[in-house]
Amino acid sequence: MADKITTHWKGNMVFESDNPRWPSIMMDASEDFGGTNSGMAPKAMMLSSLAGCSGLDVISTLDKMKVEIDDFKMDVSGELTDEHPKYYHTVVVDYHFYGADLNQKKCERAVNLSVDKYCGVMEMFRRFATVKTNIYFHESTK
Repeated sequence: MADKITTHWKGNMVFESDNPRWPSIMMDASEDFGGTNSGMAPKAMMLSSLAGCSGLDVISTLDKMKVEIDDFKMDVSGELTDEHPKYYHTVVVDYHFYGADLNQKKCERAVNLSVDKYCGVMEMFRRFATVKTNIYFHESTK
């Protein structure tokens, strides 16, 4: 079964895109390109999709491993090509785990499973970009 979305021009540089599980997402260009900054930038949405896909894998895997963490976040950055069409040629995903007595080995295993096996968005990115990952552990006291 194929995914299908509909994207509708709302005037100026604003587009509204539906989603199979969410009413809509707004996209807009920056003011430098005639937009009003009233929505997410399409390329930045790609980075968010990468983080969301991998993050879902990591949390699901940690849940199955019965690993407890206090918090988890990902920072994703991308470098665009200089020439048009501009696309991300390098992407860095930083995984940050927070907690007391973190099981670093299992957290690393969860990230590696996402990166190497489960995250389809990660695989799509690898078709056109070099993807680098880093894992950081932040010990916290309860």
